[in-house]
Amino acid sequence: MTRFHRHRLATAAILLGLAATAHALDLSGLSKDVKPCDDFYAFVNGNWEATAELPASRARIGSFEQLRQANDELLNQALRELADKPALQTTPGLKLIAAYYASGMDEAAIEARGLTSIAPLLNRIDALQRREDLPALLALLARSGIAAPLTHAVQPDRKDTRRNVLTLTQAGLGLPDRDDYFRSDERTRSLATAYRGFARTLLSGSGRTASDAELDALMALETRLAEASRERSKLRDPTANYNAMSAAELAAAAPGLDWQAYLAVLTAGAKLPQRIIVGQPEFATRLASLAADTPLEVWRSYLALRVLDAAAPRLPKAFANASFEYRGKAITGLQAPPPRTEDVILQIGGRTGTEPVALALGELFVARAFSPEAQRRSLQLVEDIRASMKERIEKLEWMTPPTKARALEKLASMQPMIGAPAKWPQYEGLQLNSHDYAGNWLKVALWHSDRQMKDLDAPVERGRWRTSPHIVNAFAGGLNQIIFPAGILQPPFFDAKADDAVNYGGIGMVIGHEITHHFDDSGRNFDAGGSLTDWWTPADAAGYKARADKVAERYGAISPLPGYSINGRLTLGENISDMSGLPIAFEGLQRALKRAGGADRKIDGYTPAQRFFLSNALVWRTKVRTEFLINQLRTDTHSPAKYRVLTPMSNTLYFAQAFSCKPGSAMVAKDPLTVW
Repeated sequence: MTRFHRHRLATAAILLGLAATAHALDLSGLSKDVKPCDDFYAFVNGNWEATAELPASRARIGSFEQLRQANDELLNQALRELADKPALQTTPGLKLIAAYYASGMDEAAIEARGLTSIAPLLNRIDALQRREDLPALLALLARSGIAAPLTHAVQPDRKDTRRNVLTLTQAGLGLPDRDDYFRSDERTRSLATAYRGFARTLLSGSGRTASDAELDALMALETRLAEASRERSKLRDPTANYNAMSAAELAAAAPGLDWQAYLAVLTAGAKLPQRIIVGQPEFATRLASLAADTPLEVWRSYLALRVLDAAAPRLPKAFANASFEYRGKAITGLQAPPPRTEDVILQIGGRTGTEPVALALGELFVARAFSPEAQRRSLQLVEDIRASMKERIEKLEWMTPPTKARALEKLASMQPMIGAPAKWPQYEGLQLNSHDYAGNWLKVALWHSDRQMKDLDAPVERGRWRTSPHIVNAFAGGLNQIIFPAGILQPPFFDAKADDAVNYGGIGMVIGHEITHHFDDSGRNFDAGGSLTDWWTPADAAGYKARADKVAERYGAISPLPGYSINGRLTLGENISDMSGLPIAFEGLQRALKRAGGADRKIDGYTPAQRFFLSNALVWRTKVRTEFLINQLRTDTHSPAKYRVLTPMSNTLYFAQAFSCKPGSAMVAKDPLTVW
């Protein structure tokens, strides 16, 4: 990877505007008309918010988006260089993404190919004339990466993380949320109209009929699926969504669909699984019922739509534009599509970096933008904040010693994964065509499905990275892991040369947040090995629930828009992690300052404690379109960025002490909540 080191200066240039916020906090957005103790988010970001303009191609802007765009631009330059200089394609991953990226940028080839690359799937759907053939067709589409209407994964068994197991989960709806099929407000009606238009464009554009009656029948099928779909907040319950069954038990619970035929195609000739984790059995039952009694012509329309919907961003402009009009404009309020370079990188890597060949993008990114020093210093942050969490657990008054001992065991066993993997995948058996964008997408999906099936019932590889290092995000992994990709270990979140206050207020809070996720209302149900186990005494579980209920109530009382409130249950895990992660990170900063000194040293007129909170508020500065915010409030597990500053900060005395806020101030909660 040394061949890429010369590009680090280019990386620095791309990130120049953000880097300044790490070395000397960007205070240009401060609003001098607002007092810190009245509204700290407005104090730090008010001037920026008043002057920042949302480009037509953005649903939101802010620190996260700026860094993502900078990372994408770095990748774009690197990918162009790979395409121009094949000699640089020295690993299987680099060869793959060079071809994949080139195919996405070759718009002439995309237009010329039309629907040829997905024609085999569409032809199989058109050939569906016997109900007995439906299970195999559904499984083929699932293997092709199309949720129609189940998704599947081979992943560690939640109750025994030593081995991998097949999971089946509800999916397959075209509207943003299952509740959108039953709401009757103006926005929902507008979305339904946009979705019907989207469906008509895709189906008619592929040579199929899409009369009003046919669209009515298609919507009726999706509505029946939505009726059996669990609400998003209920999908957060790990115990309720863990239902182990044999194939025979699944067939008995969901009669009407030949599950043996489905599993035979899904596993592609591999040995049929002895155990299947069915996330939502009632959904499987409804699917089987619909498989038995819904007319095949309705199934053909629905399945063709699901294929076309999934493939649309990689198809000719008529389909890609229709996808943007619905998913970009109607749902999130975009006025223009993002640059094609960004969209192609997004299609290859996904939003969370978990697409099958996303790690190849990470291989390219890390070589240019992540140093061993950054990895070393970020690990120190993790250990400081972990030590702070340990102290907090030890001092908890509401937790009994047996449960406390298990919590400390879990914390000590937590595995940090920082930056990037030590080894990169070799992608054995996968070859891509630099002139077939949609075809590459299908090849990758089928290759990934085959690879997953090789993991079925096999021991879990705990050190395997499942997200790409180029992603601007962090994760609490299902194996009691905390994962911080190199993509977020960049300014303004982290800079190896910045003062501690900036780093602990930025990436430090993210670290505290991810650690706490393993102790939030969902994560607390898993043990030190990451297995779903009830290690709580009844009294401790009741004490935790009482505290979590208060957090849900507090956030549920917030209305970011008239008529739209935060869903306190859907966002509960994120909110607990914010409210606990912030003070834990602050306590981690005190450890760092104790080692290095300078607890009272001011920079730009602010103490380290004040700079910690300034850094955190700068990280969360965000400006969004109303449509995006409404969709977030309805479907996202995260609260809007503004309240990820105001509520956690007003809940901790550390903030009040840092800015000398008096009781009764808006930034001092009357009744602070403590979970951890």
